[in-house]
Amino acid sequence: MHERILKFYVQIQGLKGALINNQSGQDLIEYALVVSLIALAATAGMGAVATSISTAFSKVGSKLTGYTS
Repeated sequence: MHERILKFYVQIQGLKGALINNQSGQDLIEYALVVSLIALAATAGMGAVATSISTAFSKVGSKLTGYTS
């Protein structure tokens, strides 16, 4: 029984060491920050693009109305 407890203890210590030395979470956070920055920039730029597209469709619509009347 004592040997099983000792093996379990050694396994837990190994897992603890692996979790403490694991730095992959830091990379994940950096990627998440980059993606959120890109999303923020895309969202901010969509306002100007949407206005330009709306203006273009309005011009096309008015020209089509002039040609069909």
